[in-house]
Amino acid sequence: MGRDSFKSRIGFILVSAGCAIGIGNVWKFPYLAGQNGGGIFVLLYLFFLVIMGIPVLTMELAVGRASRQSAVLGYKKLEPKGSWWHIHGWFCILGCYLLMMYYTTVSGWMLSYFVKFLTGSFATIGIENTDSVFGNMLANPTEMTIAMAVTVIAGFLVCSLGVQKGLERISKYMMGALLVLIVVLAIHSMLLPRASEGLLFYLKPSVENIRSVGFGNVVSAAMNQAFFTLSLGIAAMEIFGSYMSDSFTLTGEAIRICALDTFVAIVAGLIIFPACFSYGVEPGAGPALIFLTLPKIFVGMPGGQLWGALFFLFMTFASFSTVITVFENLISTSMDNFGWSRRKSVLINCIFILIASMPCVLGYNLWSNVHLIGARDVLDSEDYIVSNLLLPIGSLIYLLFCVTKFGWGFENYEKECNKGEGVRLSHGLKPYFQYVLPVLILVIIVQSLIG
Repeated sequence: MGRDSFKSRIGFILVSAGCAIGIGNVWKFPYLAGQNGGGIFVLLYLFFLVIMGIPVLTMELAVGRASRQSAVLGYKKLEPKGSWWHIHGWFCILGCYLLMMYYTTVSGWMLSYFVKFLTGSFATIGIENTDSVFGNMLANPTEMTIAMAVTVIAGFLVCSLGVQKGLERISKYMMGALLVLIVVLAIHSMLLPRASEGLLFYLKPSVENIRSVGFGNVVSAAMNQAFFTLSLGIAAMEIFGSYMSDSFTLTGEAIRICALDTFVAIVAGLIIFPACFSYGVEPGAGPALIFLTLPKIFVGMPGGQLWGALFFLFMTFASFSTVITVFENLISTSMDNFGWSRRKSVLINCIFILIASMPCVLGYNLWSNVHLIGARDVLDSEDYIVSNLLLPIGSLIYLLFCVTKFGWGFENYEKECNKGEGVRLSHGLKPYFQYVLPVLILVIIVQSLIG
């Protein structure tokens, strides 16, 4: 049986960008930009995306395309005889499972809020009680289990149709809708009263902000966000390399994926900050922004039910696009390593993820006294392992595999990268890839562990 492949180039780019575009684009990037000097942070972020994000993305795609295999077998096919690089493939798979053990719950939250706005349940509780909705949802294991299960089952149903008919076709529609939604929401926000104050806070370079935060901290925040935005290091992108054609260079395709990811991150801020400043609300960080701050704004604005529903539909698409792409990796890995059919892989993985996601759901209610890593609850512990360990360490391993003589080697990686038309990787970058980039990633690993 031949390996699945993408039907079109746009399909590959939208699916890969869908994997990269997630919740962090919306609740993390705008806040970090506003806090860390606005336009200066955005420029630093773009700089680190070019010198770190794009190179490591091309490496993961190169391993996939050259081997035409998923994580473990991809390494096995390309590694020198007798070496053990493929062991990292198993850690990649572990990372994908761990990520889905909590990401499906958060995706379920987005779905719950979309349904709540669509059905008008926010309109009946009044602006002063909007905060209680999030707390009540977390305290209700039944509601969270249903939302998580709908996300998981829908995700595996999409993947059961195959790469072209399922993943590629659904991603095209969903990412198209996501990009239209985000532009419509941003235009609406920018037409609100006092919107210009929000835009200035977000994008105007602020030297005072940089002084108060410290330039070193601004640099490290931009570096971390540029690095983590693409979810590199757990073979979530490698699998799409194995499905892509040889017609275009990997550097060119990586630039397009990063451009879409960055577009969504920057435009998300155009939705959030004008709205916050129009309604006199503090643009706080993290989940509180999405689930506590923005619902208040939507409830208070004319036509808020519609705008709230559209925003959480956009968030549902952003999170679900990541869910289906990682599910595809789990299915493909099961097919490659155990010789299962797609149907069997879908069924077994679906049952496993449904069960494995329950600790995260229960971690907010029945198991709220369970702390796994320090004072962290279940979700934060799972996220810590993926984000602080598996992503940065995995990226370093991909890098060393592609640029050292002990792995696949720079010449092989460069040749794979430059197949097809488009932006080519310069041979002159070899010393930078071998000696500078590993140090930059080590800095991120140390920061992650200390942080």
